[in-house]
Amino acid sequence: MLYRTLPIGLALTMALLPVTVLDAVAAEPPRVRLITTGGTISNRPGRRLSPTELVALVPDLDKLVETEIEEFSNVSSSAITLGQWLELARRINAVFDDDPALAGVVVTSGTDTLEELAFYLHLTVRHVRPVVVVGSVRRPETPGYDGAANLRQAFRVAGDAASRGRGVLVALNDQIHSAREVTKVDALHLQAFETRGYGMLGVVARDRIVYYRGLERRHTAASEFDIAQVEQLPRVDIVVAYQGATGDLIRASVDRGARGIVIAAAGAGATSSGQRDAIAYAYEQNVVVVVTTRTGSGRIAPRGPTLDEFNANDDHPQRIAGEDLAPIKARILLMLALTATVDLDDIRRMFAEY
Repeated sequence: MLYRTLPIGLALTMALLPVTVLDAVAAEPPRVRLITTGGTISNRPGRRLSPTELVALVPDLDKLVETEIEEFSNVSSSAITLGQWLELARRINAVFDDDPALAGVVVTSGTDTLEELAFYLHLTVRHVRPVVVVGSVRRPETPGYDGAANLRQAFRVAGDAASRGRGVLVALNDQIHSAREVTKVDALHLQAFETRGYGMLGVVARDRIVYYRGLERRHTAASEFDIAQVEQLPRVDIVVAYQGATGDLIRASVDRGARGIVIAAAGAGATSSGQRDAIAYAYEQNVVVVVTTRTGSGRIAPRGPTLDEFNANDDHPQRIAGEDLAPIKARILLMLALTATVDLDDIRRMFAEY
């Protein structure tokens, strides 16, 4: 809600108005900034929709929020670079810094990499006001285009006071998810995003925004990651464990300059014998290795002093447990961690806290 100083004469006049009139004046729509990056939501056959055209597709939007629009880029999600990630986070931080009355920000993204961009912003936008990332599974002018409905939901979530302090949110298909936890679970269906294990944060209902739970992990305003002066994110690669896998990809990643490697291990952290030898080579080259699971859910815990049930090579002192983060999100956290430190204990703390 916005509050403005009124002239004395107008203030006295309003003091004599009925309460219902005063409520109508006070209930000024929240102001929300739309920052577009492209993606399927704007990928009309033959050309891409501008932010103005996107907003025009949303019915009755002016009754819900006061909109501002800004085009950051207009490309497919796979064409967004890590350099643009840095620019986008800096831009959102600047928008919030310069405009204390802005209720929130909506960011459009292609759904293929939406969860990656959202989690990156979750760690680098250092404000309590909501950033809501949104996209669509179907293109404009195709049957069942979901972009307009999803965008309307995102504006409502970004403008709602209850969204403050919940980190970066993802709003699609009437559901609200945390950027940390959400994942794309289907390539084509409208119900393409889920939060496995924990469930969604809330819903966009007909009458109001409803939240069911919050987050315990650090994010946004509580984040220690300051990318204001970061010129380039360090290279971190992901390698999947599978039956008979050699260590060639891990060695190649090390030799090509990766500063970190995330292992998408089988089950609770298993890798092949060839991969274990290559991981030892990565340790020798001071490359940080984080172990996650390829299963889609579950937590990889730090190893304790007695690990008889595990292979001894898995208990290397340089090993870092990825906790419950999916491999693609562990990569993002490791990239940001490496912009701040190379201390392994400090990086372990980050994986425990974020």
